[in-house]
Amino acid sequence: MTKDNLESQNAKTRQMLGMKGASTGETSIWKIRLQLMKPITWIPLIWGVVCGAASSGEFTWTLENVLKAAACMLMSGPLLTGYTQTINDFYDREIDAINEPYRPIPSGAISIPQVVTQFIVLLLGGIGVAYLLDLSAGHSFPIIAFLAAFGSLLSYIYSAPPLKLKQNGWLGNYALGASYIALPWWAGHALFGQLTPTIIALTLFYSLAGLGIAIVNDFKSVEGDRQLGLKSLPVMFGIGTAAWICVLMIDIFQAGIAAYLIGIKENLYATILILLIIPQITFQDMYFLRDPLKNDVKYQASAQPFLVLGMLVAGLALGHSGG
Repeated sequence: MTKDNLESQNAKTRQMLGMKGASTGETSIWKIRLQLMKPITWIPLIWGVVCGAASSGEFTWTLENVLKAAACMLMSGPLLTGYTQTINDFYDREIDAINEPYRPIPSGAISIPQVVTQFIVLLLGGIGVAYLLDLSAGHSFPIIAFLAAFGSLLSYIYSAPPLKLKQNGWLGNYALGASYIALPWWAGHALFGQLTPTIIALTLFYSLAGLGIAIVNDFKSVEGDRQLGLKSLPVMFGIGTAAWICVLMIDIFQAGIAAYLIGIKENLYATILILLIIPQITFQDMYFLRDPLKNDVKYQASAQPFLVLGMLVAGLALGHSGG
């Protein structure tokens, strides 16, 4: 394969995953719909369900439980994250016309009525699956459906006026971080166990590390945010300062979770979590802090696997300790 062909294939792959540097000219409506749903963003939500199942301490490897977990992942990832990404693109079409004109809506690859139909179908599908999960778990109160509806509302007010939480760098990014960490974690935990105030508080605290990850995504749209008056952290504080805020949020709050694990005598899990933070700090120095605009994707690809592994370690520790 020639270099040009390889680059073209890479660009098409990035397009389908919803990443920067996408190719243009796609005509298949189903591929365009998939691009709107940004499959690359499903992974943290799917992983959050795994962490929640682990922290419940009640998951066992039976066919029934595996199917329940898979359905919860479908709800959290393709359906409700797909809804979130589609509605975000719908309300961000003016920004995308500046930052990412190859995106499906600003490029004209898909019509507005088609986009609206897509996010409605995904929303209804996600809440429907959530309700079925409540029935399968025997919940007297449909907690998973409630979480799905709450998360969907949060996604709407994050993207849509008049509130449009993403206009506020702190509040918007924390809402995003909590959606990526706490909500799927709660769903996975509630599916197999009893959701407790301790789990809720710890995952909300962990979501402050997710706030740092959310800030990383702001660097790709600095110019459009600045032109349209959106107060992302890179716009408010400048590129360098925002990069430091980002990495400190990620590292400090993960370290806080490790300290909590030590406090509940889960020393082995705490040690593993600390060891997973070290390569994240290394990649922050190698890539992100040196040039966050150029290296944001490279940093995410290299460092985030350690973050998500740390989440699972924390979930296993909580499950082992009884939450």
